[in-house]
Amino acid sequence: MNAFPQNFLWGASTAAYQVEGAAAEDGRGPSIWDSFVRQPGKIVRGDTGDVAGDQYHRLESDLDLAAELGLKLHRFSVSWSRVVPDGKGTVNERGLDYYERMVDGLLVRGIEPMLTLYHWDLPQALQDEGGWGSRATTDYFADYVTAVAERMRDRVAFWNTINEPWCVAFVGHRDGIHAPGVSDEALAPRVIHHQLLAHARANERLRAESVAGRIGLALNLVSEIPATNSPADIAATRRQDGLENRLLLDPLFRGSYPDDVLRFYEPVTDFGFVRDGDLAAISRPIDFLGVNFYEQHLTRADPTDPERKALFTYPGERRTAMNVGFNPEGLLDVLTRVRREYTDLPLLITENGVACFDYVDPSGRIRDQERIEFLGGHIAAIREAIARGVDVRGYIAWSMIDTFEWQAGYSRRYGLIHIDYATQRRTFKDSARWYQRVIATNGESIGAGLEEQGVTMPTA
Repeated sequence: MNAFPQNFLWGASTAAYQVEGAAAEDGRGPSIWDSFVRQPGKIVRGDTGDVAGDQYHRLESDLDLAAELGLKLHRFSVSWSRVVPDGKGTVNERGLDYYERMVDGLLVRGIEPMLTLYHWDLPQALQDEGGWGSRATTDYFADYVTAVAERMRDRVAFWNTINEPWCVAFVGHRDGIHAPGVSDEALAPRVIHHQLLAHARANERLRAESVAGRIGLALNLVSEIPATNSPADIAATRRQDGLENRLLLDPLFRGSYPDDVLRFYEPVTDFGFVRDGDLAAISRPIDFLGVNFYEQHLTRADPTDPERKALFTYPGERRTAMNVGFNPEGLLDVLTRVRREYTDLPLLITENGVACFDYVDPSGRIRDQERIEFLGGHIAAIREAIARGVDVRGYIAWSMIDTFEWQAGYSRRYGLIHIDYATQRRTFKDSARWYQRVIATNGESIGAGLEEQGVTMPTA
């Protein structure tokens, strides 16, 4: 008997700024990413998302590719600045028209839509007023959510409110690597809180609109393991777990921020931005939790500042093109930990994928064996999690087509489907054909087709 339930949702994903292009068409306003990519040295080769995969003009043909792939679920995001160009005020109906075509196009092809309301592209006009550092942004987000829900309340299967709030806060506001490019340690937890509050406001608005679909959000969770059994490394691992996992999971499922994380931040902030009633709103029930998984960390204390800093590497020898470790057992660790310590809610793997240096060989084929092995290993980990009693309802590969990969520009490729950016020609990679078989067999064939390529299927 197959370990995957008959109604298991096999999917793939994209995000608005990464695939749509049409950056200044049909009333779309600029986002923080439109601004950030124009800062010298921020993006590899100075790439931008102005054209990207040009999906705004190629929607129907891309949806045909999703159907050919056999997807049961497709996750996409709505560009806030395409729907509300200034982030607040006037709604751009042409922007809503595009996303309504997306939803209806998926449904007519028998694919369930998962709509992500925020995938990192804050309207620049709101950033000019303080962005996620301002509590007012949460109210503007709620109004934008209502505008989207009023159009599509009856047709969206899954509403994903916020994608990866940790990355927005820490990579964008502490490290300055992502938009808006701010480096402020005290700002990062404020941005976390305001995103969680925006999620709460969206949860309220979507339920007020009586949407037909299920409501949740997607967290990028990390498997943290100490490099040694030394007290310093164990403490560093606990601290990193607090900053990367518990800072989000605890308010969502326990209605509080972790005490040790609050103590960690005492030198820079007293969390005075948390108001009465905020945590009760944030911890209100949701219908599913999205888990984005890419990393397992082997963590040790930084000898230069062991009380506040940590160093990490990746277990094992294998690395992806983004220099991230190949560790599917980390996904099993995350899934069982969430089930054991936090919630028995249905879980969906809302992102999982690998960057490769893909190319079209002389025969016209893209032989991305490492992607097949990476995805197969993680799907095997999900199978094991289900066998251990974790309620995993679906797997969504990142990404369906090649995308603008944030600071890496077009130098790395995650897609199952290759894009020749000069011509916008789409080509199924070997991984796409493999995943097509996985979907058709409901996971029974995750190891099929590998032996002839000289690839050994890993076990979770």
